[in-house]
Amino acid sequence: MMNPKKQRLSVYLDPDIMKALAEYAARRAQSRSIVAEAGIASFLSPDAAERQEAATTKRLDQFDRRLTRMERDLVISVEMLAVFVRFWLTANPPLPEPAQAAARAQAGERYDAFVAALGRRLAKGPKLRQEISEDVPGDGDGETTRSTEN
Repeated sequence: MMNPKKQRLSVYLDPDIMKALAEYAARRAQSRSIVAEAGIASFLSPDAAERQEAATTKRLDQFDRRLTRMERDLVISVEMLAVFVRFWLTANPPLPEPAQAAARAQAGERYDAFVAALGRRLAKGPKLRQEISEDVPGDGDGETTRSTEN
C-alpha cells in the first residue's frame, strides 16, 4: 500500500544512469525509488552545495599538487638533459671521418642497451625524482613550497 504522504514522480533517465541506480539499489537491498529519493533529498539539502564545493576544492587541490610535481619533474628533466648534453659535448670531441662509420655501427647496439637499462630502472625504482630533495623553490617570490610524494 502506498504511503499517502508521498507523491508519485515520473522521470526520464539515461540508460547508464538507470543501470547505475538499479545496481546500487540491488547492492543495498533497497528499492530504486528509495535510493532516488535519498539522492534527490541530498541534492536539495542546504548543505549539499557546501559539500559539493568542499569536494570540488579538495579535488582541485589534488590536481594542483600533481601539477606542481609534474612541473618540478619537467624542470628536473630539462636541466638533466642540458647538463648531460653539455658534459657529453665537452668530453667527446668530434670523431674523425673514418671513425664515424664505426661509431654509427655501434650506436644501435648502445642505444638498445640504454633502452633496456632504462626499462629496468623504471621497473624497479627508485625513481630519480625520489632521490632529489623535495624542497621546490617558489616562483622567485622568496617562498619555498614542499612537494609531497604518495
